[in-house]
Amino acid sequence: MSTSGRRPRWLEDLQQVDAAVYAAVAVTPTPALDRALSRLSQAADYSRLWIGTGALLALLAGPNGRRAAELGLGSLGVTATVVNLGIKPLGRRRRPDREGAGVPLLRHVPTPASSSFPSGHSAAAFAFATGVGHTLPHAAVPIRALAALVSYSRVHTGVHYPGDVLVGALIGAAIAQAYVSSSSRSARMIRPAASISARWENACGKLPRWRPVLVSSSSA
Repeated sequence: MSTSGRRPRWLEDLQQVDAAVYAAVAVTPTPALDRALSRLSQAADYSRLWIGTGALLALLAGPNGRRAAELGLGSLGVTATVVNLGIKPLGRRRRPDREGAGVPLLRHVPTPASSSFPSGHSAAAFAFATGVGHTLPHAAVPIRALAALVSYSRVHTGVHYPGDVLVGALIGAAIAQAYVSSSSRSARMIRPAASISARWENACGKLPRWRPVLVSSSSA
């Protein structure tokens, strides 16, 4: 019998495990967490949580904070574009049936119309945390913990499978690493060119400035 068009067996097995973990989270009663995780999940909509965090870093952490915010938000922007315009249309995974799985109503958040795979919230969260960590590694520790909590909240509220958020986190971190490396290379290329004039002045003095010479036209 031809197996063309069928998914590999290992992929089907992974999806079954993914669905089983989702179902276990859905039926586990957590009344003390439900409302808080629902609010956290919605706070991360449109990256509002990370934009606010970046603004705080820029205001409170000096030049390094501004650089961390720049790298974090830049990484986030590139990641969101790649995931939403490039990867999600290829994923075509349906959102989980949270009503059928028994996800409590208290957890519910609006279900996006986009593909479930991968999680855009998870990708954006870990992209931002990775970008910040390049300049402020200590500040990135609590930000990564918050990113992990946001990612889990997408499963807890029923809008993503665990595999969606796991792959999203890996994609976000990888794109952020590439973005930071590219930004660092660009900075290294600009820095030597900007210092040529300074090195010349140290060695030879200031470059002469051209001044117009006025010649009198009056006769003697």
